[in-house]
Amino acid sequence: MEKTRAVITGVHGWVPEYILTNRELETMVDTNDEWIVSRTGIKERRVLKGENQGTSVIGTKAVSGLLKKTHTDPEEIDLIICATVTPDMPFPATANIIADNVGAKNSYSFDISAACSGFLYALTIASQFIETGMHKKVIVIGADKMSSIVDYQDRSTCIIFGDGGGAVLLEATTENIGIMDSMLHSDGSGAPFLHMKAGGSRKPATLETVAAREHFAFQEGSSVFKFAVTNMAEVSAQIMTKNNLKAEDVAWLVPHQANKRIIDATANRMGIGMDKVMMNIEKYGNTTAGTLPLCLWDYESRMKKGDNIILAAFGGGFTWGSIFLKWGYDPK
Repeated sequence: MEKTRAVITGVHGWVPEYILTNRELETMVDTNDEWIVSRTGIKERRVLKGENQGTSVIGTKAVSGLLKKTHTDPEEIDLIICATVTPDMPFPATANIIADNVGAKNSYSFDISAACSGFLYALTIASQFIETGMHKKVIVIGADKMSSIVDYQDRSTCIIFGDGGGAVLLEATTENIGIMDSMLHSDGSGAPFLHMKAGGSRKPATLETVAAREHFAFQEGSSVFKFAVTNMAEVSAQIMTKNNLKAEDVAWLVPHQANKRIIDATANRMGIGMDKVMMNIEKYGNTTAGTLPLCLWDYESRMKKGDNIILAAFGGGFTWGSIFLKWGYDPK
């Protein structure tokens, strides 16, 4: 019996118009362009401006574009999963809002919260629904409005993050393409190093928590960097070994866009040259759950059907993982 796999049949991304450059950040905090670029590789990032503009705006734009370019009727969509740590509100799920906005009336939807690894987690979960035959068309979104939880008085974090995201359409195939394997991990002992102190059930919002600026992302950079370099690189190498892939077999590495030095370390551990590494960190920064689909969107015209692709990410929590997939279509 032929094996059914979930294959990506389309990808689309969206970023806000407003560009926050390193030069502008120099006027906000004690930093400079050379320092930011040398340590992160980031030159600019996008910011979603305006009132009542949440992550659902990013997701809706991405999904609307995806449906249009794949000629898909929104009522054919069975399920929508949105990976995000910046939902419009604690409930309902941002995925529900996006589904309503795009007219996906026959789908159900939910959010996944796994920080920068969220898109990997959501893609793995979505693939199960396709592989079992339960659903025919599933949309996976990775999107974040990080500007909503970034402290623009904290030079260690405000230089890193931006807003944006993307979405992919998953469908069933019996060809030897699609999502082939995944390896996902988490370690809750990493929570103290990357988290948001207040706003949850443990420490609800009060005048004191707001005054103490505890509703912004907190990061202990050196600890996170060490964990990310080790684990993102290692899991990428492990999934290659598990699937008997050599460096020359891999067409593209799609790494989470957190820091160029982490990306370089991952590529080196895999033995892959930088010509095979997708990178757009210089223009978008770290969009958390949005980085991987944004990379796929940017490089869509350069991928070919059957290309071996490794996706890898590391995020707060800690969460990390890798997916091995064979690309599903040739450039349009």
